Amino acid sequence: MKKEIHPDYHFVEIKLTNGETYKTRSTYGKDGDKINLDIDPSSHPAWTGGKQKLLDTGGRVSKFKKKYEGLGF
Repeated sequence: MKKEIHPDYHFVEIKLTNGETYKTRSTYGKDGDKINLDIDPSSHPAWTGGKQKLLDTGGRVSKFKKKYEGLGF
């Protein structure tokens, strides 16, 4: 294996939408970084049977609904 061509593989902490956390190895970020997920197996429709729990981070959903409220969605 060639040296200095592979990304650093280290531990990161993953935080799910329900608050649970776990550690895994990744090439993302730096050692000890924390990753907050917006969508995970507990909220994605592929795992929940089509019922998505969407968290409105930063008011994006509210802004979208207000912008298009007169179109009858």
